[in-house]
Amino acid sequence: MTESFWLLPAIMVVTGVATAFALLAIDRGGWLPVSVMGSSWLYNGGGTGARTLLGAIASSTIGVAGTVFSITIAALSLAAGQMGPRLLRNFTRDRGNQFSLGAFLGTFSYALTVLRSVRTQQEGAFTPHLALSFGMLLAFGCVATLVYFVGHMASRINVDTVIDLVSDDVAEAFDALVVEGDNLDPPDLGAWREGAIVVDDRRGYVQQLEEDDLAHWAAEQGTSIRLLVRRGDYISPGMPVAVLTVPVEDADGAIRRATALGASRGSRGDAEQTVRQLVEVAVRALSPGINDPHTAMSVLDRLGAALCTLAGKTLPNGVHAPAGKVSLWVPNVSYESLCDVMFHMIRQNAAGNAAVLIKLVDVLTVVLATEPDRTRHAVLGRHIEQVALDVERTIGNTFDAAEVRGRIHRFGTIRNAMAARSPLSSALLGLDRDV
Repeated sequence: MTESFWLLPAIMVVTGVATAFALLAIDRGGWLPVSVMGSSWLYNGGGTGARTLLGAIASSTIGVAGTVFSITIAALSLAAGQMGPRLLRNFTRDRGNQFSLGAFLGTFSYALTVLRSVRTQQEGAFTPHLALSFGMLLAFGCVATLVYFVGHMASRINVDTVIDLVSDDVAEAFDALVVEGDNLDPPDLGAWREGAIVVDDRRGYVQQLEEDDLAHWAAEQGTSIRLLVRRGDYISPGMPVAVLTVPVEDADGAIRRATALGASRGSRGDAEQTVRQLVEVAVRALSPGINDPHTAMSVLDRLGAALCTLAGKTLPNGVHAPAGKVSLWVPNVSYESLCDVMFHMIRQNAAGNAAVLIKLVDVLTVVLATEPDRTRHAVLGRHIEQVALDVERTIGNTFDAAEVRGRIHRFGTIRNAMAARSPLSSALLGLDRDV
C-alpha cells in the first residue's frame, strides 16, 4: 500500500468532502453561538460573493495542481535520463509529493462540495459562513503547500539526494537480511538427486516468497523442498521451480500460494535489486553522454558503507527446519553475490578511469579493515584482482596505473596483517594520502 501514489491523495479527497458535509451540517443546524457568527474572523458576505470565492478557490487549486505536476513529470523525465527510470518509484512513493497533490485535490473537492449548497436570496438564502471561512484557510494552506512542494522537488531531483534515498533503502534491506545466531548446516544435495520436479506455468518476477509457510507445509507433508528460484528471479511458463524428496499432491499449489509474481522486479525485501538501483546511478554517470565520475565515486562510498554494516553479521543460507528436519532449502543472497552486484558493473564501466578505480580499491580496503571473516576477505580480494587486470588492460598512463597499483598493494598489506593477526596500525597509516 505504501507504494501506491494515489492512496494518500484519495484519502485526503474523501476527507475534504466529509469535512465539507460536517461543516455544512453545523451551519444549517445553527449550532454556532451568535457571538461567533458575528465575529470578523468568519466570512460574512452574501451568496453571490460566496459562490465567487468558492469558484476561485476550486479553479485555482485544480489549475495549480495540474500545472505544477505537469512540470514535475517533465523534470522527472529529464532526471530519469541521468539516474534511471526505475528510480522514479522513489518519487511516486514520496510522502511529501503525495501530500502535496492530496492538499490541492482535497481543497478542490471541499470547495465544490460547499459551492453546491450556497443559495442566493432568490433561491432561498443560505450562506455557510463556517464552511466558507474554513475554505479560505484551506486556500492559504495550499499556498504554503505550493512553496513547500517546489522546494521539496528541487531537492529530490538532485542526484546526491537520490543517492541518499536509495542508500537508505539499501540499509533497510540489509537490516532485514541479517539473521540472529547461526544458520543451520545445509544438507547434502544428494537427497534431491532423484526427487520429483515441480514446474510453474506462470510468468513474472518473484516479488514475494513466504518461506516459513512453505517450510511448515513441507514438514506437515513429510517431504523436503529444494527451491530452484528465489525472490527476484524470473519464472517462465513450464520452468522447473522446485525439487521434492518425496512427491506430494498439491505441491505446485503450495508453491503458488507461497509466492507472488509481478511484471517487474520489486525492491522491497529484495536486497540485490535495491543495490542494483544504486549501481544504475553510477553506471549511468559513467556513460559517455553524462561523464560524471564524482557521482559514481559517491555511489561507491555508499556501497562500501552498506558492506561495513554487514561486518561480522550472519546472512541467511535459506535452510529451514521447523520440525527439526530440513523441510525447505531456498537459494539465498550471499555476501559474494552482493559484492558481485555492487562492483562488477561499476568496474566494467569504469575501465580506463583511474579516479573511479582508485575509489573502488579504497572502498574495498575500508570494507576489508572492518570485516573479520576471512572467507569474505577472499571475496573482496577477487574483486581487487579484477581491478588489477583492468588496470593493465585499459590504463595507458604509467603514473595513473602506478597510483592504482599502490592502492592495491595497500589492500594486500592490510589483508596480510589481518591474516597474521598482527597490528594494523602501520598498514592503516597507509590510508593517508593526498587527493
